[in-house]
Amino acid sequence: MPGGRRIAAVTDAHFEVAAGECLALIGESGCGKSVLASALLGLLPSNAQSAGQARLGELDLLAADERTLTRTVRGRLIGLIPQSPAAHLTPVRTVRSQLEETVGALTDARGRTAVRSAAESAAERAAFPADHLDRHPHQLSGGLAQRAATALALVGDAPLLLADEPTTGLDRDLVDHTVDELRRHVDDGDRALLMITHDLAAAERIADRVAVMYAGRIVELANAEAFFGSPGPRHPYSRGLLDALPERAFLPIPGMPPELGDLPDGCAFAPRCEQATDACAALPPTTSHIACHHPHVSEDLRA
Repeated sequence: MPGGRRIAAVTDAHFEVAAGECLALIGESGCGKSVLASALLGLLPSNAQSAGQARLGELDLLAADERTLTRTVRGRLIGLIPQSPAAHLTPVRTVRSQLEETVGALTDARGRTAVRSAAESAAERAAFPADHLDRHPHQLSGGLAQRAATALALVGDAPLLLADEPTTGLDRDLVDHTVDELRRHVDDGDRALLMITHDLAAAERIADRVAVMYAGRIVELANAEAFFGSPGPRHPYSRGLLDALPERAFLPIPGMPPELGDLPDGCAFAPRCEQATDACAALPPTTSHIACHHPHVSEDLRA
């Protein structure tokens, strides 16, 4: 940052995504979810620094050079549905042209007819209307741009797919179609999916596990069925996210998330937490996939 100040946008992110699995990464805006995805693809700004390892097979993504990322990783080993799809589409080329170029680069399809057919098939998977394929990005609504980006990401059948808010701008039926197609993409080829989302209903529909991020740190990692059902989340922040849903308690979490450049020494959620005590002045360690001094304990375990 200006003046030499440093901000830890993501800290202590420990997780795995197995083949055939979907991990949903959830949390409020600004908590570091998209920064994490950008780090895996080598797309952080030039002033950013990363440490640790992010392994895809034998390849350490954080240590890979730009040539490896360009020729081996992006699109081929990792597909990306970007958070702002309109900004990632080439403005002077039609959607069809971009799809056909991607098909030619990432698949074995050869010949005009085969490439055209594969491009149209990818568009159909993403529910992108065939009569809009010859339009330019500026002629698309936000939802159509989202579906175009999804179609492009599905073309290469990459072993790992990063989907950053893939349901933005879609109505509920299209949200369900998109997450179901992403689920098929994972299941049919035994691929992995890391889905970053604010849409908890979509996460519940697709995820095998859920990672909750707060103030740059993963504070809970849980089985999706237990997280959304019984016994429910264990971290107070996770429980607050679910309680804020209209179909649940419809109670907002009080207060605002902290600025990443001004985090407290202890638990970052403590100022908003009803369970906070003096112990929360110390940073909670991550124990059994929970970073909290006062994790929720179900009635069954209490008994």
